[in-house]
Amino acid sequence: MPNLVIPEIKSWEDEMMAIRRHLHAHPELSLEEFETSQLVAELLESYGYQVTRAIGRTGVVGSLTKGRGGKAIGLRADMDALPIHETTGLEWASKHPGKMHACGHDGHTTILLAAARYIASEACQFNGTVHLIFQPAEEAFGGADLMIKEGLFDRFACDCVFALHNMPGMPTGKLGFYSGNFMASADTVKITIKGYGGHGAHPDRTIDPVVTAAALIMSLQTIVSRNVTPGETAIVTVGTIQAGIASNVIPESAVMELTVRAMKPEVRELLIRRIRETAELTAQSYGAQSETEVYDSYPVLINTDEQTAFARNLAVQCFGEAAVVNDVTPTTGSEDFAFMLQQRPGSYFLLGNGMPGEKGGCMVHNPEYDFNDAIIAPGASFFVKLVEAYCR
Repeated sequence: MPNLVIPEIKSWEDEMMAIRRHLHAHPELSLEEFETSQLVAELLESYGYQVTRAIGRTGVVGSLTKGRGGKAIGLRADMDALPIHETTGLEWASKHPGKMHACGHDGHTTILLAAARYIASEACQFNGTVHLIFQPAEEAFGGADLMIKEGLFDRFACDCVFALHNMPGMPTGKLGFYSGNFMASADTVKITIKGYGGHGAHPDRTIDPVVTAAALIMSLQTIVSRNVTPGETAIVTVGTIQAGIASNVIPESAVMELTVRAMKPEVRELLIRRIRETAELTAQSYGAQSETEVYDSYPVLINTDEQTAFARNLAVQCFGEAAVVNDVTPTTGSEDFAFMLQQRPGSYFLLGNGMPGEKGGCMVHNPEYDFNDAIIAPGASFFVKLVEAYCR
């Protein structure tokens, strides 16, 4: 692991690890992070921050100013868990069946808390304002968007914002940066096909929504291949279809849900428009009707060039070229920090959680996943360096 650690933060490692494991053992789902946000708020207050609670229901913001500088930087961590049953068998495994910190948000929260403690200390010298954003509901409901709609950046002015995510499959403690369109948009699309039910022995007297849905599924698979310019990233996946309860009954309706991904906003708009048109016209051709609903939508995450270059150059300057990986590529995963990047310039970067077969190498959203505590101090140290360098 590269030498990416401030000594004082390293000395708190056991305390911070205990906080992380407590959070892991007590996971809370999106918009249910009441105990987590309470713990975060109490710790921030004990460090000396001005704390604002209940932004976006369970979000917390800690603010601190030093000197008379006019610059303001925002650092964000997500807090929610996933509806997954943990199978790690660890001593600090989830105590709540069906809920698990399977994406490392317990670690992200702890990293920002460790950074907060140092930033508030006399050892950290900067000239400006820091807003630490502890965000709920990254995994569902778009917690970043909820906080913004409740006045996040109106109440807590930020010139730029930064966030990180642990990355299994990347060497422990190393940093990865990418400028531009980094993570895909994500939309859930629900299509309801309405037909006319009846006896399975008399399909001629019905309008069969199952047959219509089957035709639609095949038609949807041509949207990318026949509408999107080759080389552009676009995904239309039908994940569920529900229709009928008996083999000899043609149901009244069929419902399917899709995940739709794109790396450019204009491609995203094209996909949604063509899905609506294809559903409507396919249904009409079978005598049925369709309703299309789009929800749980996250935009494309676009890292701004200036802030990404600033962060990468700072990492090299402070910790050496070896601390940075150079093969980071865009991903079709999504992240609601994208909402914040629509409002303010900034960058979302990666922090290596460990290689496959090593500690921390299990991929996220897996019941065997666990955050690697060895990256708490490196992550916190880099957040501190961002503050000190930006608010000079």
